[in-house]
Amino acid sequence: MSVRSGSHQLSNGLMVSGRPEHQLKERQPTMGSRAVPYTGGDVKKSGELGRMYGVDLSSADHHHHPPQPAPPKLPSRHNSGSARSGPNSGKNSGPISKKSSSSSFSGPITPIQPTGLITSGPMGSNRRSGQLDSASAAAAPAASSFKKVSYGSAVTSLGEGVKLGFRVSRVAMWMFLVVVVMGLVVGVFLMASVKKPVILVAVVAVVLLIVVIFVWNYAYRNRGVLGFLKKFPDAELRGAVDGQFVKVTGVVTCGSIPLETSFQKVQRCVYASSELYEYRGCGAKPANAKQRWFSWGCTYSERHVADFYISDFQSGLRALVKAGYGAKVAPFVKSKTVVDVTKDSSKLSPNFLRWLSERGQSSDDRLMRLKEGYIKEGSTVSVMGVVQRLDNVLMIVPPSEPLSTGCRWPCCLLPTYIEGLTLTCDESQSTDVIPV
Repeated sequence: MSVRSGSHQLSNGLMVSGRPEHQLKERQPTMGSRAVPYTGGDVKKSGELGRMYGVDLSSADHHHHPPQPAPPKLPSRHNSGSARSGPNSGKNSGPISKKSSSSSFSGPITPIQPTGLITSGPMGSNRRSGQLDSASAAAAPAASSFKKVSYGSAVTSLGEGVKLGFRVSRVAMWMFLVVVVMGLVVGVFLMASVKKPVILVAVVAVVLLIVVIFVWNYAYRNRGVLGFLKKFPDAELRGAVDGQFVKVTGVVTCGSIPLETSFQKVQRCVYASSELYEYRGCGAKPANAKQRWFSWGCTYSERHVADFYISDFQSGLRALVKAGYGAKVAPFVKSKTVVDVTKDSSKLSPNFLRWLSERGQSSDDRLMRLKEGYIKEGSTVSVMGVVQRLDNVLMIVPPSEPLSTGCRWPCCLLPTYIEGLTLTCDESQSTDVIPV
């Protein structure tokens, strides 16, 4: 027996069979939604964030946060705790206390700023990024290593000082010796026969004058070369042609390999030197083969120079100075005494002892001086060399022939020759350099 289904009329007037569909009522959300108040950066109104950092919420306003009912206890099996927890299940199971959630973190609690930002230090501190504290900055030199740095073939290792020499023609030297010998022979003959020592006295006077000139040139050599380098005119790189010998003055910047002094740890240098001098007294061994009695001699030396850039003051152009890879360089840089060991020095500094031990130098009771010189990035330097242009790159390379100062008769100075690139820096090590 079939049951007849009813019919109903739609909203447009059409009659259809079947029962009308019941419209589902809109389902209410299961979770109670409430408006979250604006905290304004106040941690006490931020709920869990404040609990995470151990902020006391008892004094806060709780009329915006009604207490929520505790979740119902889930039934647990009888043997689930014994199967998982073990003998110490009583200590680890159960609700977590409020004290353990805030104090279980190691270290001090980071304070929250009024802005809501989490910072690594106290509010109002003037500490900047990368700046060391006073205690750590004082301990930094003591903890640094004084081992000898090996730069490789890209950095030129120089010898002990700049080599300056006189060049006199061998023909002229032999002719002068022949004339002196002939004059002495004629003077002795005339003095013996005629009893007139005029020629002998004249020859001896000429010889003494020449010896005095040579001694004067040897003693005044370095000062005369520096005077010549200062008076040499500066050239403009913009109009310099390929192969021209020029003098360029400007600010230097480091190349691909910056240098560092071995004792003071002065960083970002284009030239760095450390020299240990020892005083030779009566009966003491010489520091080197050229050391004389009662004088200072160099017993250890570290002098390095690398490729760097120089910006010309006149034209503003920037040139690459090829001083590395074994190039011949003559640096005229004043060294400064950083350690002076005298007879009154009862105890050497630990840093100086470590520096000596790293280089195999003894620390006996001797008179020693440690001098360091450097050209730091940003210093004003004068460079003398040959201009070379290669693929739109402006470079200054060492000259193929030595530089001659020429004869300067007012100063009674003979020609002095300098080999390689010439670097001069007149700035003191204590003055501030131009930041680059």
